[in-house]
Amino acid sequence: MASHEAGAQQIDVTTLPIPHLNHLSQQLEQELEFLSNSVNQLKVAQGKFTESEEAVSNLGDVGSPILVPLTASMYVPGQLSEVNDLLIDIGTGYYVSMNKEKAQDFFKRKTEYLTKNIEKVQPILQEKYRSKQVITEVMQAKIQAQLAVSSAAAAPAGPKS
Repeated sequence: MASHEAGAQQIDVTTLPIPHLNHLSQQLEQELEFLSNSVNQLKVAQGKFTESEEAVSNLGDVGSPILVPLTASMYVPGQLSEVNDLLIDIGTGYYVSMNKEKAQDFFKRKTEYLTKNIEKVQPILQEKYRSKQVITEVMQAKIQAQLAVSSAAAAPAGPKS
C-alpha cells in the first residue's frame, strides 16, 4: 500500500491498473527528486554555517595575517584589525555587527535548526522511496501476469488432427 499525498489516505495499489500505477510512480519520482534536492541544499547550508562557526572560533589576535576575499576566487593579504566586533551576513544581503560569542551562538543555532529540518525530511524521503519500490514491484508483477496471459492465449490449444 502506498500513502497518497492528499492526507493520511491509503490506496491499495494492487487494485490500480498499470497506467495509474505508472502515473503514481512518475509522481513519486518527482517528489523524491524534489525532496532529495531539498535535503542536499539543507546539508550545503548546514556545512556553510558550521564552517562559519569554526572560522569565528579560530580568529587570531589583532594584527594576525589573513586573506581577504575580493571575489569568490581572488584574495588579498591583510591583517585583523578587530576580533571582538564582527560583521555577520544574516541572509538576503543583511549584515549585523556581533561580538565573537554572539556570532558563534548565531551560527550554532542556524546549524541546529537546519539539522532538525533535515531530520524531519529524512523519514518522509524514506517513506516515499518505500512507496515507489512497492508500486514498482506491483507494476512489474501485473505486467508479467499480463504477458503470461497473452502468451498462454497465443499458444496453440493442442495438436490439430
